[in-house]
Amino acid sequence: MNNFDVVIGLEVHAQLLTKSKMFCSCSAYYQEAKPNTLTCPVCLGLPGSLPKINHQAINLGIKAGIATNCTIAQKTKFDRKNYYYPDLMKGYQISQYDLPLASDGGLEITSGDTTKFVRIQRIHLEEDVAKLIHEEDVLNKSSYIDVNRSGVPLMEIVSHPDFSTPEEVINYLSELKSILQFCKVSDANMEEGNFRCDANISLKPIGSEALGTKVEIKNMNSFRSIYSAINYETHRQSQIISNGEKVVQETRGWDDTNQVTLNQRLKEGESDYMYFPEPDLPPIFINSDIIKNFEKQIPSLPTERKKLYVNKYKLSDKDANQLLSDINYSDYFDSVISTASISKFPNIPKTICNLMNGELTRLLKVESIDITKIIINPEDFLALCFLIENNSVSSNMAKKVLKEMFETGESPDKIAKKNNISQITDENYISDNVRNVLNQNQDAVKDFVEGKSAAKQFLFGQIMKSTSGKADPKLINKLLLEFLDKLSN
Repeated sequence: MNNFDVVIGLEVHAQLLTKSKMFCSCSAYYQEAKPNTLTCPVCLGLPGSLPKINHQAINLGIKAGIATNCTIAQKTKFDRKNYYYPDLMKGYQISQYDLPLASDGGLEITSGDTTKFVRIQRIHLEEDVAKLIHEEDVLNKSSYIDVNRSGVPLMEIVSHPDFSTPEEVINYLSELKSILQFCKVSDANMEEGNFRCDANISLKPIGSEALGTKVEIKNMNSFRSIYSAINYETHRQSQIISNGEKVVQETRGWDDTNQVTLNQRLKEGESDYMYFPEPDLPPIFINSDIIKNFEKQIPSLPTERKKLYVNKYKLSDKDANQLLSDINYSDYFDSVISTASISKFPNIPKTICNLMNGELTRLLKVESIDITKIIINPEDFLALCFLIENNSVSSNMAKKVLKEMFETGESPDKIAKKNNISQITDENYISDNVRNVLNQNQDAVKDFVEGKSAAKQFLFGQIMKSTSGKADPKLINKLLLEFLDKLSN
């Protein structure tokens, strides 16, 4: 690895937020529909059927191009990309080849203290393919095709090979995902498959201008999978080259269960697709007035909201990025903080952020639901954060309260009162408990005096136990140290 530069390029596919498919009037809301119920002769690829361009998809593509600093084409067209695969109903895909909708853009990403501009080569529109469903049991293997997804508007965003680490890739994808959501171009939800990424990875000798043989990795359905797949493939290619062998240009899939990439097929070149202009669709002309009109529709993008989080609310880059990784998450944070008195409680933004990025995120993952579906209203979430700020509940107590709020939608005050949850901040009461615990655990006190730091954690735990976990942890820690310092001297 130390002898090579890693070169990574990305192809991101995002489904567009249109009501109908790319070239027919069938509904694009296929996720919850029964298999093969959203079809017509066009998306089934039946002979004699004629496609018709969905203009809303063109509009959304223009918005995405503007938001990613691309140049919008004055003339664009659709082409036939010819290849055979079971999920491709027509035996070819209507896509864009030499005249993409947008090109020559880019995004600025931050990795640690380093800022980098990642170039976007092109953005083009195409139709999605059908969905293959594989089933396997002891007796046989079966594959089925659900055509509902076939023809759904898809936007492909192709970067230049400007990435060198998986961290840069994840930062870019997070930024791109947020932009598409903020502009209401795509839901950009990886779990639902409407935001997908293929990575082209190659290695070259350090300082060399010539790129190595690239390998395309597919089937990555989460940021974690993308990170792991890039790491694995980088080490795999490094091993091959170090052994004096040659990397084969191929398409590999990511096996998330075994954490390996597996060969799927040899990688095709552009000539293999035999592109030619789609004869059933006219070219599209976009004048400057149309572009100016869409420029006015671009909202405040994630970078602007991040400045607010970092500069006004004093959140860290990491915390701000996590909130901005999903527009619905960011919107919920804004709703919670909108009525908070930050001048009186300057730490409240951090408290809200910690609870959201920590326990709330965990609960959402456990229940596999989106934040838009929770029954905790922002006012109650803020009220819980104020209980933490006022030391009325500890962080552990707050987690218990939040879990019940998550399940019932009740207010934090009602839950705390019902379950007798309140934090003890009486210094005299806590001092008595500290004194009693120290008297009952002389061996641990001796260990602390002799320099065994683990003894302090043991004593801390015993004091928490003696107060039924209700005493203020910060106050316990302060008083315990005072007592131990006296005993040490």
